Formats: sequence, structure tokens, C-alpha cells
Amino acid sequence: MRRITRRALLAFAAVCLCLLALGALPSLLGSGDPYYLTATPTDAEGPAVNATELSERRYPYLTAAIETGRSDPYRTGSVGLKEAFTHSPFDERDGLVARNPEARHDGGIVVASDDSRYLVAVRRA
Repeated sequence: MRRITRRALLAFAAVCLCLLALGALPSLLGSGDPYYLTATPTDAEGPAVNATELSERRYPYLTAAIETGRSDPYRTGSVGLKEAFTHSPFDERDGLVARNPEARHDGGIVVASDDSRYLVAVRRA
């Protein structure tokens, strides 16, 4: 192998390793109080987002909140790097609002799952 080809391959491998590290590192970073996605049963009337058909892989915080009342904690990053690379309860809340903007109610969004309705909101501990 020529020396220039070898250097190019090593540089490419180093870039790939750095990108992999950036993908794994943000989940280890975190500071401040944790944020949770909470799901409180509600009798609110009006439009709601149908959560029955939502994927657990796409909405892991919402799924956990509906099952237990509160999702796993999410801590923000100290320098803003983490938010660009990780999935957060804020992303899920924004996704729910995008599905049905009229379902907003009392600082949260009304979600219907099976025969129950929940007020879903992001809360700080």
C-alpha cells in the first residue's frame, strides 16, 4: 500500500472513531436537575393525540410515562452538545404537538391511549 493511501485510510478511520464517540458520549454527559415526561390522568375534553398507534421506539419517554406516570430522567448537557445528539422528552413533546396542535391544554398536551386520556408535560424534578 502506498504511504499516501495508508495515511488517507488512517485519517478516515480516525474521523469515523470520532463520530462514533460523539454519538456515545452525549448520553454520558449531563448536568442539572433531571427532566421527566409525566402523564397524569385527565378528564379534559377536546382534541387529543392518539398514542395507541405510536411506536415505543420512537416515543420511549411517552411510553414509560403512560405506564408508570413518569419517564426515566433526562439531564441536559452543560455546553449544549448533548441536545444535538440525543433524543429527549422535549423532542417527544414537540412531536406530539406537531401531530395535533389543538391538543394543548394547561401547559401540556392531551394524549389518548386505549380508553384513557392523559395530560403529558415535561417537568423538572
